[in-house]
Amino acid sequence: MKNTQPLLQPLKQNGLYLNNRVVMAPMTRSRADNPELKPTADLHVPYYKQRSGAGLIITEGSPVSKEAIGYVFTPGIFTQEQVNGWRKVTAGVHENGGKIFIQLWHVGRISHPDFHEGQLPLAPSAINPEAQVYTPEGFKDTVTPKAMTKEDIDKTISDFKKAAENAMLAGFDGVEIHSSNGYLFHQFFNKCSNVRTDEYGGSIENRVRFFFEVLEAVKSVMPASKIGVRFNPSMHGMMGMSVDEETIPTFEYIINRLSKYNLAYVHLSEPFTDVSDVPFAVTQIAKHFRPMYSGNLIINAGFDQEKGNEVIETGEADMVAFGKPYISNPDLVDRFKNNIALADWDKDTFYTQGKEGYLDYPTYKEEKQEA
Repeated sequence: MKNTQPLLQPLKQNGLYLNNRVVMAPMTRSRADNPELKPTADLHVPYYKQRSGAGLIITEGSPVSKEAIGYVFTPGIFTQEQVNGWRKVTAGVHENGGKIFIQLWHVGRISHPDFHEGQLPLAPSAINPEAQVYTPEGFKDTVTPKAMTKEDIDKTISDFKKAAENAMLAGFDGVEIHSSNGYLFHQFFNKCSNVRTDEYGGSIENRVRFFFEVLEAVKSVMPASKIGVRFNPSMHGMMGMSVDEETIPTFEYIINRLSKYNLAYVHLSEPFTDVSDVPFAVTQIAKHFRPMYSGNLIINAGFDQEKGNEVIETGEADMVAFGKPYISNPDLVDRFKNNIALADWDKDTFYTQGKEGYLDYPTYKEEKQEA
């Protein structure tokens, strides 16, 4: 089984050339605890380099501007200092033969004035998600955001374009546009968070307009085959998101339209919560959307080695993204190859600062040596 597992087969399609189909999922880790919000040589470089056995690494969400920030200590991609920091990360991953995309991020209303010198976060409409965000002073309730003007939208498009240019300067193999999990683009897609009456609200075509304008802007500075996008179609009851009668048709429209692009991949999440009793929700995302998309499809959320192999074997996905298993198993691919049990993670150190819970998870070989 070692050499025939679908997860461990190389992928050569749509411009992606990967050693295996195991993807390290984007995960916020809050380790950029410096005034510049830049990746550092003593933390971020070894963290990603340790995990470069993945067929593809997708970095933690990286804010494309100051306005995009909504979590503490997230490394950005909008200044030269940040580009320089990321360049050391990509060099380390490439030195080990890995591939790495950066996730371009704008949280929209999932933020707080504390991050914006007292100014309100931006969103499609002035609707409070009634959530909590982690600020420098701890958890705080979200506020009613500012509805974006056309000027705000145009500036954000420019910010994503510039971030993509910075990503290339930093040596990334590509970018992932974070259009998922209740953040800015997802807020535009959903009727519960977008009640605009201009060209960015109302119909499905209008609510996805902003996303496609950003995609076109990014595509103007880098090949489509270096661009991935991420969605969470059945997200419900989290980050102020809900599923209604137009939610799944909206994502069907998006996915069908994206089939005309030669993207690196589309990255989908299975439901984070049980939606079996939620009207209009889809309980099996990969199975539902696979027939609509012929390009590379990544699926994530709750997969283990067995389920990952199965979803690739059935053809419902081409790659599987693993999140928490990659926190505590930097050698995840080797463990899959040799059917070695996975180490447990410590959730108490997911978002703390420093090396603890970040760089101190040993590989299986290191464990054996220590024993």
